[in-house]
Amino acid sequence: MVQERVLPAVPTTRATVTREEGLMLYEDMTLGRLFEDKCAEMYYRGKMFGFVHLYNGQEAVSTGIIRAMRRDEDFVSSTYRDHVHALSAGVPAKEVMAELFGKATGCSKGRGGSMHLFSAPHNLLGGYAFVAEGIPVATGVAFQTKYRREAMNDPNADQVTACFFGDGAANNGQFFECLNMAALWKLPILFVIENNKWAIGMAHERATSVPEIYKKGPAFGMPGVEVDGMDVLAVRGVAQEAIARARAGEGPTVIEALTYRFRGHSLADPDELRSPDEKSVWQVRDPITKLGDHLIENSLATAEELKDIQKRIQEEVNEAVTFALESPEPDASELTKYIFAEDE
Repeated sequence: MVQERVLPAVPTTRATVTREEGLMLYEDMTLGRLFEDKCAEMYYRGKMFGFVHLYNGQEAVSTGIIRAMRRDEDFVSSTYRDHVHALSAGVPAKEVMAELFGKATGCSKGRGGSMHLFSAPHNLLGGYAFVAEGIPVATGVAFQTKYRREAMNDPNADQVTACFFGDGAANNGQFFECLNMAALWKLPILFVIENNKWAIGMAHERATSVPEIYKKGPAFGMPGVEVDGMDVLAVRGVAQEAIARARAGEGPTVIEALTYRFRGHSLADPDELRSPDEKSVWQVRDPITKLGDHLIENSLATAEELKDIQKRIQEEVNEAVTFALESPEPDASELTKYIFAEDE
């Protein structure tokens, strides 16, 4: 069996950040973590139903990629583990929480729930429950950007699409078909593999003949990069380079982020398959703690300032729960609304 990778074989260049950028990254990751912790609380209290897949531990990937992009301009495609991607993309926490509660004020009007978050104003293309389902959608969106720019001569069409999916999806046919098309047409897209080592209960090294997913990029004629997905500055550095290439018309990039989910596959998963030793190796590399230490050590923030951020974000999350609880259910008379296109 191939030895499990924890750190990239070749370290990437970490981004250099200002105080403002560092605090923004810390705040974004903290929002993701505290939001997911509150989701677990609400789920176990019987306030949230269905399948809920949390993102704890992977925050550096969402923040590192999406917060290097243009909010409300660039596009983001997610998976069933989509709450934090939506938050990083700028969807208000109260709208995400209301959607998880199935309320009419949710970002998908209560129709999507945990796995199908969508927000047109924020260019969030949706969460996709079927594995690899979002890859063709994201590829199509990247194509329309290129088409508008080159065929319709739209000088403002320089958007980049970030397509997130897991290691399990990298074995599906859509992945390879879309890599081929994206390389042929030099589409402005980032294929971001969040390799958290486990596809539900199957260890990644047991499921694929070539565990190094980033190597599949060069096989199709595009750069492939392996990055420490527990280090937001490393992810941000890789993202900035890939985004610049895509925006300049130089085509797609495959980014494999080595990361780890701190909770089970979903909140219904007792998480008995992963060993305590494996979990401990990753938990000591908590990406939020790592960034916080960096900010303090480099005099970009104080411990008190970071505590204040945590307190403020916790209040925001609590307010999101109150908003969701007080919001109305979707009206039964609108059961078929949003199924077909409607006139304005």
